[in-house]
Amino acid sequence: MTSKPGTYTRPSTYRRPAPRSSRRPSPTFNPFGGETKVNTENPDRGPVLIIAGGNDNTAPTAITHATYKYLAKHNDAVTEIVDVPDRGHSLTIDHGWREVAEIALGFVKRNS
Repeated sequence: MTSKPGTYTRPSTYRRPAPRSSRRPSPTFNPFGGETKVNTENPDRGPVLIIAGGNDNTAPTAITHATYKYLAKHNDAVTEIVDVPDRGHSLTIDHGWREVAEIALGFVKRNS
């Protein structure tokens, strides 16, 4: 394959990337394999604790509270939400992670 100086010829094996819309992960994507689905109406589901970081831009407070309301409305199982102000999405690995761990441990002790 010869090209004129200053030009580029695409190799014959070149494949265009898939359109962005077809590369999106499914909403039930699980990086460990399989799909992740929650049957919110399952009467045997275990207790759910939602910990909301006040500065979380990935899962904003409005979303976490809406999720809590939905889960609590559709099932009689224990469902709790705790707001942790001044924390972002990675609240379990950022500063103050012990406080978050104490919240989760208390929830497990109350519901086991």
